[in-house]
Amino acid sequence: MRSSGNQLPPPRPRTLSHAPKHQPALADSLAKRSYMRTTTMAPSGVSFTAIPTIDLSLADDPASEAGLLERLRHALVHIGFLYVVKHGVREETVSAVVGALPRLFALPMAAKQEIALENSPHFLGYSGDGAETTAGAVDRREQVEFATELADGWRQGLPLRERLRGPNQWPSAYPSLRPIVEAYISEMTLLGERFLRLVAKALSLPPEAFLPFLSDQHRLKLVRYPALPPHRDTAGGGGGQGVGPHKDSSGWWTFLLQASPPHVGGLQALNGDGAWVDVPALPGSFVVNIGQALEVVTGGVCRATTHRVLSGPLERFSVPFFQGVRRDLTKDEATGSLGGHFSRPEIWGLAAAAAESAEGRGVDSAFLQGKYDTWGESQLRTKIRSHRDVGRKFYPEVFDQYVKDDQ
Repeated sequence: MRSSGNQLPPPRPRTLSHAPKHQPALADSLAKRSYMRTTTMAPSGVSFTAIPTIDLSLADDPASEAGLLERLRHALVHIGFLYVVKHGVREETVSAVVGALPRLFALPMAAKQEIALENSPHFLGYSGDGAETTAGAVDRREQVEFATELADGWRQGLPLRERLRGPNQWPSAYPSLRPIVEAYISEMTLLGERFLRLVAKALSLPPEAFLPFLSDQHRLKLVRYPALPPHRDTAGGGGGQGVGPHKDSSGWWTFLLQASPPHVGGLQALNGDGAWVDVPALPGSFVVNIGQALEVVTGGVCRATTHRVLSGPLERFSVPFFQGVRRDLTKDEATGSLGGHFSRPEIWGLAAAAAESAEGRGVDSAFLQGKYDTWGESQLRTKIRSHRDVGRKFYPEVFDQYVKDDQ
């Protein structure tokens, strides 16, 4: 079978560490050993105007890995958005998902409603055009959200955040969709772990530094943005809000497959000057952007970049994959375990050049702001605010608190 890069190894069993006790040992190790390279990228004096491309196959050769890590470091610290190519996810796996999108959204509404998200306390399933809000405005998209297939283990007495963990809903009218989605999640999970190791090395840490923070569940959306006529109130001449300005709150990273041709467009990232930069589709790539978890763990050295989607006159498909974060992760643990490393002047000196616009600073970010104790509660809040019908139905005890906490 052909591959779009080096073929990933087969899935392997892995036990995730959910205990924070490993992190002090890591901090001690960092105090004794220097992982800092002697070369650093010169700080950028201007906001980014384009998105860099990172060839992950360069990590396979020690002769080229150093240059790769240097470019990756620059993208992480100064931009927060990048393309990855030669990533190892099989072309067949990607093509199967791309081919499934039109068929899925062409299903009769009755078949879609069979898996309606409003019936899932785990926020998994179908939501229609206009059912979700971002930045206080309606998103013009329909989507189906899936996740790593897990049983529902929640019961009374457990934290509500644990109710996010649970099984998917699968459309009976499209039985072949499940193996397509599960294969994609499996390969993206492996890519996510490989990438997280490279990021740790690029930030002068041991490759395993971030692994104890990973969740047992990752999420995926299959998304359709409908074609919309021009809208006079939308900057950039788009047809309206596909999804409003936001920072991804669903995990470490988002790996986005732009499943429409490059001329369709729509995705934009906000630079430090407050200008929106187009992120066109690049065949054979994933767009990778930093999530709020990495911003917290790195003490702001790597920032989650604000972005949005403008809908236009052409239908658009996309597939974002969100690498999950432990639901019980506290901000104190996230910032404390590696705080010494990311407060070092040689790191902060680079971060100082990565300014954030006023619009970016104003984006709702509950976990970044320390409003809630754990990542899981912050994530539950975000889900309830975006899907209020689900919040009212399954989480009445916290619905008002989460919806009104910024008033």
